Amino acid sequence: MTHRIAPLILAGIISASAFAAEWPEWRGPGGQGHASAKGLPTVWSETSGIAWKANIPGRGWSSPVIDGKQIWLTTAIETPAKPEDAARRLKANTGDQPLTILEQVGLRAVCVDRDSGRIIHDVPLLTEREPQGVHKLNSYASCSPVIEGGRLYCHFGTFGTVCVDTAKGALVWKNTNLHIQHENGPGSTPVLWKNLLIFHLDGSDKQFLVALDKTTGTLAWKTDRSGAMNANPQLKKSYGTPIVVESGGRAELISPAADWLYAYDPASGRELWKLPFGRLGFSITPRPVTGHGMIFMSTGFMKPEMLAVKLDGTHDIAWRYAKGAPTMPSPLLVGEELYFVSDAGVITCLDAKTGTEHYKERLGGDYSSSPIFADGKIYIGSRTGLVTVITPGKKFEALGKNQLPGKIMATPAAVDGALFIRTDEALFRIGSGAKP
Repeated sequence: MTHRIAPLILAGIISASAFAAEWPEWRGPGGQGHASAKGLPTVWSETSGIAWKANIPGRGWSSPVIDGKQIWLTTAIETPAKPEDAARRLKANTGDQPLTILEQVGLRAVCVDRDSGRIIHDVPLLTEREPQGVHKLNSYASCSPVIEGGRLYCHFGTFGTVCVDTAKGALVWKNTNLHIQHENGPGSTPVLWKNLLIFHLDGSDKQFLVALDKTTGTLAWKTDRSGAMNANPQLKKSYGTPIVVESGGRAELISPAADWLYAYDPASGRELWKLPFGRLGFSITPRPVTGHGMIFMSTGFMKPEMLAVKLDGTHDIAWRYAKGAPTMPSPLLVGEELYFVSDAGVITCLDAKTGTEHYKERLGGDYSSSPIFADGKIYIGSRTGLVTVITPGKKFEALGKNQLPGKIMATPAAVDGALFIRTDEALFRIGSGAKP
């Protein structure tokens, strides 16, 4: 069901691309994990090849976004709950996952100077007492921000959405009117389309997606998920991020959710089509990628599979691949090959058109971060801080293995000869400007 809140005048609206930042969103321009940066490093260490290290206050897994000299990310300042309070709230929880329970969380946006690594803005955004718990592998600041035209858009799921003036480091608006039960904490990153900020809210209790007017933060449209789902509320939740594609001469918002892949009109929220992929997945985290007239997506937790869905109007499933599909990292399409890394650290390379396997290789470690393609290389970061650099192609070839302190949950950014990698300890600039 779609709830139309206010008429939107779309004619003449300047799209986000007119104000394009160098790295405007999670996984870069277009959200596909591709960067135009050149001269990127292949080898570095904790003591060499690092231009600077910026210690970020609090805890958060959101990925950095970059516009000009500014690098922005979000973080959470956590006040742990007292043991007796944590025990009481855990007892009332309906799920069975290990959770972080807080007395209070302060959600913030932090801006780092691209040249020096100095923090130039630390902006308080929202404060929540006794917030919902988040999974031990999640954080309260895992949704990545979006930046364009002097505005930063920060989303924290049920806790709210905020717009920041990037020049002043000041709040422009906030919306705290949309609530769900995440169970494991927020994880869906927003996308900008023309004058709308669009994001998913797929909880165990309610499942819908919304668009906010990016100028005011007011609700433009809200659409409930229409597909039948498992009766178990724990299998209804999801943490997906949409993408907008052109198909059949129109824009389609491709939106993965529990048990279904949906497409909507991004202007109105009207459902265009939906595809049931079976009771294979919920808690979908990977973001789809597109190419060769298809959408490539993972079905998430339970029975993860990689699917190729046709964008030819039939929306048929072209192929399925069930061995080593990720539940957290997103896939990466480079030319004719589709790459994905399982949570357990096995990288798979498939022929994107047919689903035929080219290779599987164990990288070692566990993975949540999504790979990126930049300067002819693929970069893959692990939860142990190891970044493996490989050459794209039908045969596995590792160019370097590089260790950073801490664990990598966020996805790297690549701009102007440098990699920007966030760990749980700090933000690193690696490459141009680095000391030998």
